[in-house]
Amino acid sequence: MTDSRGDLRRAVAPKGTLRAALNHGNRILVTRDAAGNAQGITVDLARALADRLGLPLEFIHKDRAIDVSSVAQDDVYDICFLAVDPERAKTIHFTAPYVQIEGAYLVGAHCDTTDAHTLVSEGHRVATVDGSAYTLNLSRKPGAEHLVHFPSIQAALDALDKGEVAAVAGIKAVMEREGAKRAGSRVVGPPFMQIRQAMGMPTGRPDAARFLDEVVADMARSGRVGDILERHGVSASCAILPD
Repeated sequence: MTDSRGDLRRAVAPKGTLRAALNHGNRILVTRDAAGNAQGITVDLARALADRLGLPLEFIHKDRAIDVSSVAQDDVYDICFLAVDPERAKTIHFTAPYVQIEGAYLVGAHCDTTDAHTLVSEGHRVATVDGSAYTLNLSRKPGAEHLVHFPSIQAALDALDKGEVAAVAGIKAVMEREGAKRAGSRVVGPPFMQIRQAMGMPTGRPDAARFLDEVVADMARSGRVGDILERHGVSASCAILPD
């Protein structure tokens, strides 16, 4: 790693401003306040990194994870916040994960399936969002042929409401909130995956990648990540501490 602070800033943020891509499709990690401003776990993590480097911060807003991962090599952003996946790792350097959340199925009232294993073994149609970490994961598992892909979580939920699919795959906490709005629907267990969220940056920046790894590990060890999680209603027990 270079010794000069200026060289390090240029390695992490070549444009002189730290550009942080936010995935608004993950409502556990980022939302908007009444004025439309981004807030949440990834917003606070980005600010912590910008403060450490002494850099101005700019948010690059994206609606879905695939909108972030697909432009990793297009010089659109300097850092991002996504679930770790081997396909994404071809173009994105991921730090160690800082938080783990669960993926689960929301089953509609019109389906009598009682658990996740039965949902898959019986071949029920399951809605999932294109390019999401859970879609990438489920696409590699038995039952992938029964996945029905949608461009957004709202489109997937609309299909559930119309009875076009039996269930929706998604982040467990989000599925629980959506289930509470729909009489007779429920989240079934066990979770189909553990979604490990990490900070990332485009590959090809080795000095910046080493620095980013160190910063995330330091924030996890010091309890900074846990504090940020708690501030936004996520248990600090979900934080992943470095080995």
